[in-house]
Amino acid sequence: SRFRPVDILDILNIESFRTSHFNLGVPALLRNQFRHIPAISRWFNPYPSKPGFHQLNAAYLEPHGSVIVPLELTRATHPLSDSIPDDAEYHSQTFQRFEAPLSVFLAASSSPHASPGNLYLAQCSLDSLPLPLQADLPTPDVILKVGKGDLYANSLWLGRPPTRTPLHRDPNPNIFVQLAGQKVVRLLEPEIGRAVYERSRSANGHANIRGQEMMEGQEMERLEDAVWGENGETKGWEAILGSGDGLFIPKGWWHSVRSFGDGISGSVNWWFR
Repeated sequence: SRFRPVDILDILNIESFRTSHFNLGVPALLRNQFRHIPAISRWFNPYPSKPGFHQLNAAYLEPHGSVIVPLELTRATHPLSDSIPDDAEYHSQTFQRFEAPLSVFLAASSSPHASPGNLYLAQCSLDSLPLPLQADLPTPDVILKVGKGDLYANSLWLGRPPTRTPLHRDPNPNIFVQLAGQKVVRLLEPEIGRAVYERSRSANGHANIRGQEMMEGQEMERLEDAVWGENGETKGWEAILGSGDGLFIPKGWWHSVRSFGDGISGSVNWWFR
């Protein structure tokens, strides 16, 4: 494969992690190191008969249904798949971003009926959530101790697979934690990712912003082809995350994310220094 596995750390020693990966700017998969985050057991239930996948515990979240959250609605011309999505599923999409009560997302995500589009609660700042939900997502010690202890920002991501975030980079180190379901992340070193992005971008594109041009149209298709297309030549790293896993993404590393499987996918990330 043109994407090599990210280093896996089954035991997280902060001093060792700082020396071996954080200071060197090398990605690492922190296997099962975040399984004690309260949201994992409170917000989600295991998906019946499908190990590794989850359903949303809507009853726990419904009392907070009036809080306003950012949502993205993606409509695709291709049917959804329960396996790792192939490139065709992400072409010919329309994309709309808006804000709405959390109850809108809960209703759509809990419905047994097929939807004409996929609703994704994306890039929701934890600070905008009610205090009880914030308490379910405490900042992990490694984020507070491995660097300067400066927390730059954070985001919550919830949606039915398949969801995606096209190739982009972050201005700060990032620890991305999978709460429920599974996601695959492909990473490119800074100089390689920059070259891929420059070949694909539109005139109005921005490498750090989840903008309209990144989420639909020709720029999105070119970015997806470069990273996920069967005939792509780009080489990089890959990590598959399950519940309780975390991925360290160094500053400036380009990455693209896809969820797959059944039920609900939930993630949270912290940008820090």
